[in-house]
Amino acid sequence: MLTVNDFVQHRQTLLSQMQDNSVAIIPSASFQPRNRDVDFPLRQDSDFFYLTGFTEDNACLVLSKKQGELTTVLFCQPKIKEQEIWEGIRLGPDAAVQTLAVDEAQSIEDLDTKLPELMADTEAVYAAWGSKKPWDERLIQAIEKVKMKVRTGVTAPTAMLAIEPLLHEMRLIKGAAEIAHMSEAAELSAQAHIKAMQAVKPGMMEYQLEAIIQHHCAMAGGRFVAYPSIVGSGDNACILHYTENNQEIKDGDLILIDAGCEINHYASDITRTFPANGKFSDEQKALYQIVLDAQFAAIDAVKPGNHFNHPHEAALRVITQGLVDLGLLSGDVDKLIEDEAYKPFYMHKTGHWLGLDVHDVGQYKQQGEWRTLRAGMVLTVEPGLYVAPDEESVDAKWRGIGIRIEDDVLVTADGHTVLTASVPKTVADIEKLMA
Repeated sequence: MLTVNDFVQHRQTLLSQMQDNSVAIIPSASFQPRNRDVDFPLRQDSDFFYLTGFTEDNACLVLSKKQGELTTVLFCQPKIKEQEIWEGIRLGPDAAVQTLAVDEAQSIEDLDTKLPELMADTEAVYAAWGSKKPWDERLIQAIEKVKMKVRTGVTAPTAMLAIEPLLHEMRLIKGAAEIAHMSEAAELSAQAHIKAMQAVKPGMMEYQLEAIIQHHCAMAGGRFVAYPSIVGSGDNACILHYTENNQEIKDGDLILIDAGCEINHYASDITRTFPANGKFSDEQKALYQIVLDAQFAAIDAVKPGNHFNHPHEAALRVITQGLVDLGLLSGDVDKLIEDEAYKPFYMHKTGHWLGLDVHDVGQYKQQGEWRTLRAGMVLTVEPGLYVAPDEESVDAKWRGIGIRIEDDVLVTADGHTVLTASVPKTVADIEKLMA
């Protein structure tokens, strides 16, 4: 489990990469309105959580590096008894210093006064410029206040630097505690998918399977989903980001479920496709086996030294060859791949980074080239095939079949580990489980 020492280490690593005479400003998340006077549940900003482990809203972290002196200042909400009665107990500045191991903690009400002082005699301000306009304006106003003092000998910052290249590259490589959280989320979500497979029957509603998955996760500590769950039956499985989940499941349907929970803000992301009645039809089985073979080939390509796109290239070749074998495409496989003839049936990439965000941060290319995989990276591997119900270029027997198989894969020193391996995915294992 992540400890305060892990968050301290994250801050120290970031500070070590910042240029001298600079400050970094990282704000927390804030409540967002849902409707009228009701807010969505707060989910902490991932960058802020990575550096603090602090889950309250209305806070800000300032990292200062002046003449080699490193200082961490947290601004958070003060303890006000009357407000805590209504909104919950706050940590408060006094307790924050020891609890979060920061150098200083002050009231968030003093931030606008203190920011110019912290920026004084610095050369650069690191922030996520452009991502939150109100914060851009707030920081620029603070810089302007410093400039007003230059006649007194104070130096104002002259560079506005993006913090993402430093911070997001750090987040891309997971430490042992982060991997432990992701493994827990992955296993919990895996068991939830199994529950859904065991419970399904024609006549159920898609949202009932969604409820089974979320209930299982929440009861075991995975209270929050990592993203809106997709439960698409029949033709709905061909809609990549289908989230209505409000249709009746029919006998003969395939059901595509893409769902995962968070543990301590770290995400899981699993997709399985299975028959509502427990038995794949011949057409469903044929397309499903192509996707499964493509996923096996892609997972085999996840290892240090390969680049990020190697798994996609491996999956693409298997899928294109399979479509030719079944007669959904015709021609030379290499030429079909070059011409992207597969795209009506497979229109997305084979994976993405996974971590504090389900589509996690970190560049996919460096200097124009796909980046090399390294131990500690976690990515999804999720090939699919989707034959739209109105796809007139193929025989009607294939139409309306949507399939995706997705696992979470950790790059290790000598290869990879599939964190979500406990969910069945072969035809035989799925049918056995559902029987």
